[in-house]
Amino acid sequence: MEMSMLAPSFPGFAKPSATVKPSLLTLRASSLRHDYPLASKIVVKNLPYSTGEITLQKEFSNFGKIAEVKMVKDMKTKRSKGIAFIQYTCQDDAMLALETMDQKDFYGRTIYVEIARLGWDCFGATPRASGPPKKWNLPEQEVVDCWY
Repeated sequence: MEMSMLAPSFPGFAKPSATVKPSLLTLRASSLRHDYPLASKIVVKNLPYSTGEITLQKEFSNFGKIAEVKMVKDMKTKRSKGIAFIQYTCQDDAMLALETMDQKDFYGRTIYVEIARLGWDCFGATPRASGPPKKWNLPEQEVVDCWY
């Protein structure tokens, strides 16, 4: 049966070229792709809860051009969790900020700066894995071939 014959009988059916616009796909793909080096994003921990993104932008822009600053906030209270991600446009700028600001006093608290790893953005922590499969201590059973 030809595709053009299916279209009238199924109201939700449309030709693939009509439903998928190439410009929309490239737009979504480009928004998911980061044009920055992998090690150009840092995570800053143990920030004072009163610290805002503008304050971080001012303090950390001394090391280079910042593309984005994101504070991790509690979903219910919208209060800062004391963690922020800073995306630099250059990997060298991120390394300079890491070396300079790690374990420094920042408005009364010692902050910790490190390179952000993949998976940190979503939930503020690395994805949890269950680890390698556990070995079950089952009794050995005799394998019997069945011939019918």
